[in-house]
Amino acid sequence: MESPNPTMLFDRQLLARRRNRAAKGFGAVAFLKDRAVDDVCERLDFINRRFEQALDIGSHGGYLAAAIARHGDMRDKIGALTESDLSPAMLAQRVGGGFVADEDHMPLAPLSLDLIVSTLGLHWVNDVPGFLAQTRLALRPDGLLLLTFLGGRTLQELRACLAQAETEAYGEAFARVSPFADAQDGAQLLQRAGFALPVADSDVVTVRYTNLFGLLRDLKAMGETAAFHQKAPRRLTRAIIARAADLYQANHSDVDGKVRATFELITLTGWAPHESQQKPLPRGSAKMRLADALGTREIPTGEKPIG
Repeated sequence: MESPNPTMLFDRQLLARRRNRAAKGFGAVAFLKDRAVDDVCERLDFINRRFEQALDIGSHGGYLAAAIARHGDMRDKIGALTESDLSPAMLAQRVGGGFVADEDHMPLAPLSLDLIVSTLGLHWVNDVPGFLAQTRLALRPDGLLLLTFLGGRTLQELRACLAQAETEAYGEAFARVSPFADAQDGAQLLQRAGFALPVADSDVVTVRYTNLFGLLRDLKAMGETAAFHQKAPRRLTRAIIARAADLYQANHSDVDGKVRATFELITLTGWAPHESQQKPLPRGSAKMRLADALGTREIPTGEKPIG
């Protein structure tokens, strides 16, 4: 048996096994994936250019390809779309080819792609800076990276209720829900990886369930249950889960008794640098003072305005 790697937060092999088990029924719980790929198509629709070579990382059953087909005009914007996924069983659900690949070790040739898309996979990557650096090198000049992943507010209700229930039982809480990055973190990582014009934005989705157990069933069906390399030292017992369900009902339910679950979809866009791209003006190059534009008096440093 492989021993846990202390430098890796997530067990990618365990994640692949869970995705394989979830593959056949994934379509019934693909509402987040559908939302993410539709958003990708809407963003691409506003970009006035064609991408000859595109790669969809974490394609699952070909959801981006299907969305492109639904959006009509999008088919003229992408030449060849190649698909990859960590799970062979997920990849087998689509029509046509594709290749199995782990986002932690993507086999990407330098300067080989014009567009790289990843929807709902980045939050499972162990080495996010390394992944971004690799995609940056794989893009041709003026190539686009478009990523959507689950952000920091995702499952905040579940995280809080499990932590309280576990603290009541053990006197301490352990990591049961994956940590998620926020939009600002993502934008900074894009910039550090060498992407130009980095942009990050957030879309918060609230999903309602009959109870906590309905949410847990959906997470399992999505293949999105926690897959930590380092296992918690104490078991998550049925009694703790039942207590968490009571806390969830008490603190996160609507008047009709249904409970709310938050999913935050963060989208990052960044471009491989190219001389044609807009660049910020150098300091001191403005032709008009801000004070003149605002119709006010400029106050020199150290001078205090008189009221």
